[in-house]
Amino acid sequence: MNDAAANDHGFNPRLIAAVVAIGLIAFVALWALIALGPQISSGNDGGGHALSKAAPGYAGIVDLAERAGADVELRRRVETTKYEEYEPLLVLTPTHRTRAPEIAELLDAGRSGPVLIVLPKWQTIAIPGQTPKPGWVSAGLPVRPPARMLPPAHFGTVEIKAASSKAQEVPARLAGRSFTARLPRDVQTITGENLETLIAGPGGGAVLAQVGARDLYILADPDLINNFAFATRERAVAGAALIDAIAEYADADGFAFDVTLNGFGGQRSLLRFAFVPPFIGITLCLLAAGLLALWQAWMRFGPALRPGRAIPVSKAALIANSADLIRQARRELDGADAYVKSQRTAIARRLHAPGGLDDAETDAWIDRHLKKGSDLFSALARRLPLARNTHEFLADAQALHDIRKDLLRDS
Repeated sequence: MNDAAANDHGFNPRLIAAVVAIGLIAFVALWALIALGPQISSGNDGGGHALSKAAPGYAGIVDLAERAGADVELRRRVETTKYEEYEPLLVLTPTHRTRAPEIAELLDAGRSGPVLIVLPKWQTIAIPGQTPKPGWVSAGLPVRPPARMLPPAHFGTVEIKAASSKAQEVPARLAGRSFTARLPRDVQTITGENLETLIAGPGGGAVLAQVGARDLYILADPDLINNFAFATRERAVAGAALIDAIAEYADADGFAFDVTLNGFGGQRSLLRFAFVPPFIGITLCLLAAGLLALWQAWMRFGPALRPGRAIPVSKAALIANSADLIRQARRELDGADAYVKSQRTAIARRLHAPGGLDDAETDAWIDRHLKKGSDLFSALARRLPLARNTHEFLADAQALHDIRKDLLRDS
């Protein structure tokens, strides 16, 4: 077996680190896209809203209004801020699945400004391989929206109808301006007790209606202003004239196209807050802390520490533990006699003192071996047992130890 095979343990640390890093980045990116996807999406999905370039969308009228110099904004959230000198015409483009509370929330939030609701009409599909361009639709079927999508508290009882008719032109007059409205084939109309007809349709219904005396308007058929209306120059001119007349009639300062009803709003959520200021700073700090913890676990400083013994095995450890027990029991002074005796015996044995001497004679014999002017061993031996505190005890014990070190030449 060669060295390469012997050192191959089946795992490459660099490969595992790369897999972990890619997984972490992908995980964070996934949650960021989930939180911010609706807000950063282009919206060109073939739906009936201001971001769509398909036939039921309204990107054409938005672009035309911007090119004409009008103030146009796309609202991705429910706007509650009021400006005294700026009141745009809020254009709502609900879908067939929009519920009444969703429309009521937008109306209550912007109740001081004019609102135009463009009812949905088309159910569209995009067939793979048959759609000419991305975001376009392959086929569409006119479906009458449910009347219950309009909250009764704001509109009362209404009825939405689809009148079978040919494309026709009807005269209209709004804000003192006369123009021609080009109605599509099978035009969609609306009727209701609280609705005032501004542009009449076939069968007695209203194509454009105002709710009472409020600045709340309903455009029953979207084909008058959507991208489908821009199929011909005449219909595009008529659609631009219609929405401009509505804005002038409502005394609006611009246009605000709402896309929250179409799923492109920045709704409030804890997940979204984690990726927008000011909470993005906390998220970055948590990610940095996680990376540092991962780095610490991966690059350990030195070998792993092994737990040591509670009581080390050695003579020094035994002596240290015994001394610690004596200190904790506060019995240091009780060992004075034993310490003097141990020092006397060690010196006498090492210097070969004569046999048969008692303690006093041994102390006197040791004194004769000391230098002149130094402390006498006999004086320290008598004084140490009489120590009154640990300071005196330690001073005399150190002096005896120094005598032993000088005589025996050891430590």
